[in-house]
Amino acid sequence: MEFLLAAYGLLLHLLLWGAGAAILLAPARWRRFWPAFAAPMGIALQSAVVWAGAYAGLTGTDTYARWSLLLPLALLVVAVRRRGGRVRREAAAWWGVALAMALALGALVGPMAQASRELTTVSLGSCDAADYAAGARVLQEFARSDRSGFLGLTEVVRVASVDNFYDFWLRLNHFTPSALIAFNDSVFGLRPHELTGLLAAVLLVATLPGVYWLARTVVRLRPAAAIWVAAVYGFSPVTWYAVAHVAIGQQLAALAIVYLTWAGVALARNRPTWALAGVLVMAYWIILGGYNFIVLVCLVPALTFAGGRTLRTGAWGRLARWCAVLLVPLALCGAVFTQRTLGLLERFQLFGQFDFGWRIPVVTPEGWLGAVGGTSLAPLPLAWRILAALVLAGVLGVALARDWRRRGGLTFAVIALVVPVMAGYAFLEVRGVVRGTNASYDAYKILAVFFPGLLVAAAAWTRLAGSAARPLRLLAWLCVAGFTVATAAAARDFMRHFRNPPLIVTPAMAQLQLIESRPEVTSINLEIGDFWTRLWANAFLLRRPQYFPTHTYEGRLNTPLRGEWELNDQLASLTSPSATDTQRIGRAYNLLRRASPYYLRVELTDGWYPLESLPRAGRQWRWSKGDAVVRVLNPHATSRTVTVRLRARSLVDRGLELWNGSVRLGSVAVHRDLGEATVPGLTLEPGWTTLLLRSPQPPTPGTAADGRTLGFALYGLELAEAAADPDDAR
Repeated sequence: MEFLLAAYGLLLHLLLWGAGAAILLAPARWRRFWPAFAAPMGIALQSAVVWAGAYAGLTGTDTYARWSLLLPLALLVVAVRRRGGRVRREAAAWWGVALAMALALGALVGPMAQASRELTTVSLGSCDAADYAAGARVLQEFARSDRSGFLGLTEVVRVASVDNFYDFWLRLNHFTPSALIAFNDSVFGLRPHELTGLLAAVLLVATLPGVYWLARTVVRLRPAAAIWVAAVYGFSPVTWYAVAHVAIGQQLAALAIVYLTWAGVALARNRPTWALAGVLVMAYWIILGGYNFIVLVCLVPALTFAGGRTLRTGAWGRLARWCAVLLVPLALCGAVFTQRTLGLLERFQLFGQFDFGWRIPVVTPEGWLGAVGGTSLAPLPLAWRILAALVLAGVLGVALARDWRRRGGLTFAVIALVVPVMAGYAFLEVRGVVRGTNASYDAYKILAVFFPGLLVAAAAWTRLAGSAARPLRLLAWLCVAGFTVATAAAARDFMRHFRNPPLIVTPAMAQLQLIESRPEVTSINLEIGDFWTRLWANAFLLRRPQYFPTHTYEGRLNTPLRGEWELNDQLASLTSPSATDTQRIGRAYNLLRRASPYYLRVELTDGWYPLESLPRAGRQWRWSKGDAVVRVLNPHATSRTVTVRLRARSLVDRGLELWNGSVRLGSVAVHRDLGEATVPGLTLEPGWTTLLLRSPQPPTPGTAADGRTLGFALYGLELAEAAADPDDAR
């Protein structure tokens, strides 16, 4: 219930912020349709407030977010006074879209609530959520001039011309996503990890009014058909994939491009005027504050439409005015976002240096309408894929042919929405294959940010359901039913994975922020192998300088490990008489003072499979391939004697021996059920000691779905040390 209340509350909060501005700034001709503009107006206004707060030097959104609620309330009061009782009637007319929004948000968030009893963020693969959350915490708690802790650690956070973590968010990274998280956290009294995943779901459903509006105005679908298209967008695997990977910047770009495309088409069909300037400023603000590099292509569908009409009519002067009306608001927003605009070149240079992302399957048009093979966006089996593609091509071809015999307006709109975008998409897919890179990831981003227009164009055949001959109407209704079932099936797969996600911010992760309250922990080496956890640990520990052994993300460079403390997620832990020098945080994390006389370094090296985990249960383990090696570093001048405690299980009962070179230190029994065993009296000489965990029984085959041969699963290895002579550490 907490998830649902927070999600619906966040959505209503965005709509509240945008309602007054939408009524006041919507062009007079379309003012009664102001609900179409409420969500993006709210997003742009909240982003602008955080931008102003940052440059005013205020100490984070915690200091002003609730007071700033007076702004949207004042706008709403003024707007209602101007429109009177019509506001309620105009809002009520959107009940169908509102229902689709409510159902989609419940379907997205409900499974997340089953994954965790507490508000948190989940992901099916990408680690972008932690990056957004780190930026949100910067904007929520710190002033722009603050250089304390991680924020001013130049050798770690430098990116291109940016030398501090705060300016990294203002100039290069995705500002608006983090600004929205920070702002709404402050209003609702939440922390970034509690809201980041929910914001991704809310932004998806906040786009549904725009999709409906695009379908009604650009392709001119009937209300029922437009609501169906909006609902398909709300449950589409293409959009749920973005939510599953918490791609907030991408979702904001898709939302903004809806209104840029609509404005461009509306200005091309009618006499270009400045009446749409407020909508254009809103859309450009969202893009430049988030996915700012998309600004270079965001007008492609609109320009294709306007340019095509000009070629047909020869009205080049009208096209020049059209360009002026669209580009002057862009110039104004670019002037406000001067540093972000100037940073575009640096952003593209970073794209050239790193092969961002991963491989994503090609999504063909039947996939736009939900016909995919799972949460990875893999295609359907070939026979079903060909059938779906042929049916879609057939009904769309019939609809466009009927339109062409009349005036051709629909055909031209479909071409403008699809052809230039698909040309770029195909180019990137081919580029990835030829060069062996992750360009398919970039291709998916292009598909996703232009997906509202693509979906509306691909669903233009729904016009047959209301105006064609009876056989064509029947065929159209069968297609509606078929693609609805396909979309629902894909959504069901995502819901199943949301219930047990591979990546989740656990309570133990959130507890890492308590380290900031310990004044003795002055700086930290984040020696955490898991990428997701390492980024979240960074977000939870921004008040402390941090160092990374490997390059973690933009703004988190690998440097020499200068930290006085070490935080790791090794299965191996230390227990010593000094509770302050060595501490276990939950079951997963070890905090160690490197100068402690009890400090030891433990590494699982050869013979191990990668770390596995069950986040909901707070468990992690590593299977051995057979015999497995553990290395222990004793950095002190004298030897140490420790007791080894193992927590392990196996697929079969087996013996497990602990060897130090040619000396067998002891043996224990490992059973099918998780158990604990002890080997006392291990002497660690100064330097590295190599230990071998050896079983007389051979590894056993795993499950049919696994395919690995497995020795034993190690859930924990504890080295317990008695009190040391203080003189030994000298």
